[in-house]
Amino acid sequence: MDRIAGGQAALPATCGELVQGTLDGVPCLVSCPITLWATAQIIVDSEPSWQIPADAPKTTQALRAALEFLGRTEQGVTLRLSSPIPRGRGYGSSTADIGAALYALGQALGQPLATADVARLAVSVEPSDSTMFPGLTLFDHRRGSFYEHLGSAPAMNIIVLDPGGEIDTIAFNRCDHRDRLRHLADQHREAFTLLRHGLRRGDMQAIGQAATLSARAHQSILHNPLLETALSIADDVGALGVCRAHSGTILGLLVDPTRAAVADVFAYVRRSLASAVGVACYSLTGGGPQTARICIS
Repeated sequence: MDRIAGGQAALPATCGELVQGTLDGVPCLVSCPITLWATAQIIVDSEPSWQIPADAPKTTQALRAALEFLGRTEQGVTLRLSSPIPRGRGYGSSTADIGAALYALGQALGQPLATADVARLAVSVEPSDSTMFPGLTLFDHRRGSFYEHLGSAPAMNIIVLDPGGEIDTIAFNRCDHRDRLRHLADQHREAFTLLRHGLRRGDMQAIGQAATLSARAHQSILHNPLLETALSIADDVGALGVCRAHSGTILGLLVDPTRAAVADVFAYVRRSLASAVGVACYSLTGGGPQTARICIS
């Protein structure tokens, strides 16, 4: 094959998770996708040479696994990644990179990868977000053993509070949290149940309650010193609730744009936090890729 075809895909970042915990002892999550995207462009070549960004070893690992899965290990790959997503703070940057690259590879080869296969390949590299799936999805983020589509993303704004800092997610995921997770199992089930109810019935209050319950419960596993301030501000502005990164530093205020003027909420949050915390406004969006096949020559 001459170098004649390429593929492109984009996948969203997250403001952490709407809910994360365990169900029947299985760790799982529902990511909170936001309108911030990583884009991957792949060009395939019959020559087995690779041109991959040096800072993308996990993406490289996932691409090699995908080529083996597709029976195309002889291909050379050129990868271009474009991402404004911050690293190490809970924005789901690794999943966005890996997922976008895998979807782009399928487009380039003319063998589009099924979502379940993308998820399985991503989880083989590291625990991953559910942003690989369309809409909002409950996902076993460690083993990829199951996923459940919960519905489309409702019209909602996410005011992201970013205090900076960084969490080593690899080290965090190696920690044994099983005792704490067992202790929190009832709270996790309640949060997932509330979220399912909220998404199926369009109950925005239930969605906010689910996120807040999950955010509070997780304090005993990874304490976020900004959470109580975020909850207080949420009360002040009439937000639906607060979500968080369960292995990161960021939090988000969930705002119903039909109940509150988002620009006013954003301005109030910035005044309340001064310059100590970065503040940005995004819309909640569905997961899943935006893909295209590219004709090179």
